[in-house]
Amino acid sequence: MTSVEPFDPGFGPLVDTTVRVAAWNLWATYAAWTVRGPIIEAQLRAAAPDIALLVEVWDDPAGRSQAEDLARGLGDYEHVAASNLTFADGIHAGNAILSRWPIARSEVRTLPREAPNGARDDEGEERLCVFAEIDGPRGAIQVFCAHLSWREDQGAIRQEQVRAIAEFARETRPRAFPAILGGDLNAAPDTDEIRMLTGHAAVPVPGIWFRDVWVHAGEGPGYTWSNTNPWAATSLDVDRRIDYLLVGHPKLGGVGHPVHAELLGDVPVDGAYGSDHFGLVADLRY
Repeated sequence: MTSVEPFDPGFGPLVDTTVRVAAWNLWATYAAWTVRGPIIEAQLRAAAPDIALLVEVWDDPAGRSQAEDLARGLGDYEHVAASNLTFADGIHAGNAILSRWPIARSEVRTLPREAPNGARDDEGEERLCVFAEIDGPRGAIQVFCAHLSWREDQGAIRQEQVRAIAEFARETRPRAFPAILGGDLNAAPDTDEIRMLTGHAAVPVPGIWFRDVWVHAGEGPGYTWSNTNPWAATSLDVDRRIDYLLVGHPKLGGVGHPVHAELLGDVPVDGAYGSDHFGLVADLRY
């Protein structure tokens, strides 16, 4: 029998440890917040992510912060947050990153609201990307939490936002663990803006592209906007996958390679869901 040497494409021996990352749009204080809040916290605690990338996270004029509450509820996590939306009652909402491990540095970027074709996002809120470098036990992890413009006719604006995120990711290199991008990108996988991020269309920044974690490690359609959720069904929309966890190409040891992905918050508690969106949770080699 002929002996065949195993082929190593350059990863070397694969690590078998993982990091668990979650992404979820929490829907601020819309609709039955006092019912939804405890559901969100319980489902995040059950998922036990090491890192959570959250959007539409609220804070109030009295100084209470949902990000801070969740960080405490998950077990004294560190967090960074930035708001981009203000409601009439003074409540703010925005993006937040929660981490089991220390956050070594962070930065907030405001994303474009205009496109070269003249399109403009006039919804009255800035769109943000929050960055954090996390001092994990096996090396630094760089994560980006983003929330893109929401209307279906704003694809050109989202493409400019994707370009800005890719430029942001280029600026934070080098890194031994591939960059993670998560959040509500408000676009289906076949749109130009998502294809630009995943290399299925021309990437806006050479060398910056991501794997769609659900494609690599999820099962089924993975709809995060689903008519099985009554909060979402009121929009009279179709089922779509618009929330993402994306990760760069694996590095030495296969770190960053998605080995498991599942939906988060897709099971009601006493008939109620925590948000109008379902979230995601994934395990990546680390």
